[in-house]
Amino acid sequence: MNAVPPQGISLRDDLGAEVRIARPVRRVVSLVPSLTESVAVTCPELLVAATQWCTHPADLSVERVRGTKNPNVRRIVELAPDLVLCNQEENRRRDVERLREAGIPVWVTRIETVDAAFPALTRLFTEALGVPAPSWLLAAERIWAAAPPEHARAAVIPIWRRPWMVVGRDTFTGDLARRLGLHLVHADRPERYPRVDEADLTRGVELAVLPDEPYVFTETDGPEAFPGIPCALVEGRSLTWYGPSLVTARNILSRQIAAAAAR
Repeated sequence: MNAVPPQGISLRDDLGAEVRIARPVRRVVSLVPSLTESVAVTCPELLVAATQWCTHPADLSVERVRGTKNPNVRRIVELAPDLVLCNQEENRRRDVERLREAGIPVWVTRIETVDAAFPALTRLFTEALGVPAPSWLLAAERIWAAAPPEHARAAVIPIWRRPWMVVGRDTFTGDLARRLGLHLVHADRPERYPRVDEADLTRGVELAVLPDEPYVFTETDGPEAFPGIPCALVEGRSLTWYGPSLVTARNILSRQIAAAAAR
């Protein structure tokens, strides 16, 4: 007796690309840490592989297919996933194209603001994966609906040094920072992640927020570049990830920023 082929549905991802997805979805590869955690917390039975940078949940036990910028495309194809999850900013277009040329459906998200995260993740679950929207997503949306503090602090968020690179305009992290009461002094530059010299790095800055990813800033590596300026050392996941961390990120980051500013 011949096997019945799986049913499929054609959808469009966040970039408008048509994606033909099998129904039901049974095998997912995620190349985005935020999305990996989102799927692992919500429907872990679907996740078969992720990148080496996918560090949450802490007990995540799936095959690793290298990194976000250099995924093992050949191995992903061998895994025969029903869907691969990518992000416009975190993954390379050529890797998406190679997977699609090999017949692998790829869903690409575009998330540049906190508000954009909620419908994008809702669509990913309810349309692409065909599962209900998780309760943590609804809780996060309620938490981030609150207005930002009335008075904003002039701040900088470095993401790299040697050379210094900082969060700029039109970024998820920049929008999240605004909701925490921070005004990023470099957000008026044309680049989304501008390079700055040491003089510009601290000019007009009242607070430096130093995450532990992608560059691992620590008490002995980072604060010394901001003499006389309070520094908040924060978890990069809370500052840059869109997923279950959004439920706790606002409270954690607000406390850390307030503690640093009070020193």
